[in-house]
Amino acid sequence: MRRPVVLGCCLWISGYALAIFTEIAWLTWTTSALLLAALVVMFALRLPGRQALGPLLLVVIAYGYYHGTDQRNITALPLAQQGQVNESGSEVTLLGRFASPVTLDGDRASFTVEAASVRFQDTAFPLSGESVQVSLRLTEQEQQAMPSGWRRGDALTIKGTLRSPSPARNFGGFDYRRYLRLHHTHWLLSAKGVDQAQVQPAAPRLSVVQLLRWNDELRAALSRRMDSIFPASQAGFMKSMLIGLTDDLDPDRFQQFSELGLTHILAISGLNIAVFLAVCIWIMRRLRLTKEKYLLVCLCLLPLYILLTGASPSIIRAGLMSMIAIFAARQGGLKDVLHILAVTAWAMLIWNPYYLLDVSFQLSFLVTLGLILGVQRVTDLLSRYIDSPIIQNTIAITLVSQAVSFPVSIYYFNQFSLLSWLANAVLVPVISMVVFPAGLVALALGLIYVPIGRTIGWLIAKLNEAIFWMTDHLQQLPHLKMIWPSPSLPWMVLYYLALLLLYFLAKRNVQSETDELPIMLEPKVKRTISTCYRKISLLVAPSCFGILLWIGYSPHHFQRTGLVQFLDVGQGDSILIRTPYGKHILIDGGGTLTFHKPGDEWKKRNDPYEVGKKLLTPLLKKRGIQQLDLLVLTHEDADHSGGLQAVVEQVPVKQFLFNGTFKEGESMKKLFSTLLQHRVPLLPAQVGDWIVIDPVTRLQVLFPLETEHHQVELVKEQNARSVVFLLEMLGTNWLFTGDMEKESEAEVLQYLNQNTAIQPNNKNTKLDVLKVAHHGSKTSSTPEWLAYWQPHYAVISVGVMNSYGHPSPETIEHLDDVHAAVFRTDQMGEIQMEVRRSGIYTRMKLKN
Repeated sequence: MRRPVVLGCCLWISGYALAIFTEIAWLTWTTSALLLAALVVMFALRLPGRQALGPLLLVVIAYGYYHGTDQRNITALPLAQQGQVNESGSEVTLLGRFASPVTLDGDRASFTVEAASVRFQDTAFPLSGESVQVSLRLTEQEQQAMPSGWRRGDALTIKGTLRSPSPARNFGGFDYRRYLRLHHTHWLLSAKGVDQAQVQPAAPRLSVVQLLRWNDELRAALSRRMDSIFPASQAGFMKSMLIGLTDDLDPDRFQQFSELGLTHILAISGLNIAVFLAVCIWIMRRLRLTKEKYLLVCLCLLPLYILLTGASPSIIRAGLMSMIAIFAARQGGLKDVLHILAVTAWAMLIWNPYYLLDVSFQLSFLVTLGLILGVQRVTDLLSRYIDSPIIQNTIAITLVSQAVSFPVSIYYFNQFSLLSWLANAVLVPVISMVVFPAGLVALALGLIYVPIGRTIGWLIAKLNEAIFWMTDHLQQLPHLKMIWPSPSLPWMVLYYLALLLLYFLAKRNVQSETDELPIMLEPKVKRTISTCYRKISLLVAPSCFGILLWIGYSPHHFQRTGLVQFLDVGQGDSILIRTPYGKHILIDGGGTLTFHKPGDEWKKRNDPYEVGKKLLTPLLKKRGIQQLDLLVLTHEDADHSGGLQAVVEQVPVKQFLFNGTFKEGESMKKLFSTLLQHRVPLLPAQVGDWIVIDPVTRLQVLFPLETEHHQVELVKEQNARSVVFLLEMLGTNWLFTGDMEKESEAEVLQYLNQNTAIQPNNKNTKLDVLKVAHHGSKTSSTPEWLAYWQPHYAVISVGVMNSYGHPSPETIEHLDDVHAAVFRTDQMGEIQMEVRRSGIYTRMKLKN
């Protein structure tokens, strides 16, 4: 066995993967310990069958280790008290110590507490150091000074509302509860005002906490110094690249780099380690230190650099690999890079099994593995066509890293730019070989004398401006950004198997022709057969690979069912429809209501929560919505229109249907300007003929009732002008109503009764699904309206614990009177209704 450590690491990861997707209760830490002892005895005594049974035992041991770790990842709060913490939370007093630095963003201070106990009224319960995520809302600008002085390790007593993190409320949506659990956090505490917190500074004493505290202070000091060295518009970019601080990174710049496949530049990884070591070694060589001494110094500096840059999984991986390689170089021992990678991965996964689920860990190890195995092979192939070794190596590194990381990247980020390879090939060398080293020099000199650092920072800023100019123009090129649905696990496995097949084909093609065939054949025959083999393999393998990519890009291409998805966007509406022929319609986009008074500018956050950017657009991309064939805005209130700005900016839209009015405000002005810039046709809703979407789907506008095109008018109160339309899909009838009022319902009923020729309802046909107007408010859904439509299903899009009291009990009673089955997003999360030839099938994200 040439690489037993590599094989063992692969088997260990296989055991973890099985534990993630299955559950065998009796496989725990105890079982794993017993099996590990048996495995050691088996190999120590050289028992027969150990070569066959050993790998199986290692997989089972890893399974039990992961499962045992996961079983112990539970809260220390007793079950009785957990039941008291309902959706609205419970008022408690939390005692503990700061376990992280305090992050200030506008009117919010957030941090992690290592809790000692929590008090419910008069009863306290120990939490044994359990992590609690705290969000403290500041009520006055002057309060910002106090949290900025709190440090890791300080004692804290804080009063607030304790609640459980919210799970994913949409299929495929971000699961905040799961994310926090993977970081061993089970509770959130929110408080208002610094007067709710009492902080006692920790006494200085040498400990791990004190070392981390010093590290926090050093990172904060470096951050402040970088603010004085680099221009304000670029300080966040340089902080992310040099010391791993992303708090000040421009969200739009991050989005741009993400779309171009350049986010690895903003993350501390192996490239940063390599440059850091190169700079250190260059300096120590100039100081005439011996090889043994400067390697020892580098070995000591690397752990400090890992801590200084934030200790993300990618930097830990790169740092550990470098430390093992340096140690081996000093000892003249292990030199196999694959072994070093396997040892590093194994150590990290034993330390924290949840690393396997971290995207940074996955991408870091996959790309490193791909570079180790594939770069030389691709370089050999390119050498036949390209003479320059530098160009060969650059292209090989770019192609291999892109190919290996592709499935994981689209699974998490759901986008791929066809210019990603060009952006990486051109910009990565410039940033890694010029901007990053120069940034380190500017920071080092700036710590000694700020004007010198600022001068170098100015030069770096000019180069960054050129880089940003290039990324701006690359991003704006049309038709080069692809949106991919999150692939299934089987598809990802097939992708890597196909990639492995291409690797072996490439390996055979670079071998000599005479080595591929039996020696007894004539040379001419051997050459002919070898040539035919290569031509067939080079034709068939890429073709199969292309088909696999097409299946991943269009997984629903041959599916002839419709799907109506009532997304949970809180207190708002957003409905996504996929027709049986693959057309996509989005109705409304939800929105976050914000209220700002003059003088509240200090409350503005760097990256505030916005439904369109944080929830809706990621969901559309995750479901592979490459374009919206029709975008419908029923009316222009913020809870229906607020999330559409991000959608229009990132997802191509073919047509935009709205109510023909305009509500004054910056958000609507920006939305319509963006639509015009993207040359999206604007269609004022008018009652008329059916609009055909595909052969089995059509819609008809029922309101507003104006049948002639008028000039767009300014309308402040938008509910009464909501677009109401009927949708027919695969023989089913759906009615979408926006926030229409009672008066609008009466007008529609009168119009339908007077125009029986277009009347969509008749004595033998009932409405299959009604989207209940205005979140179930009592201002609509009258008995007459419901009696006319007789809906079989009624869906209410409404926020959890909303302040409006929606839905109204009166509306629920009216729906019960017509025997409609009621579905609510506040209770069920996202509601999906699949339309088949045999009927409508529903599923909900949450249990009712």
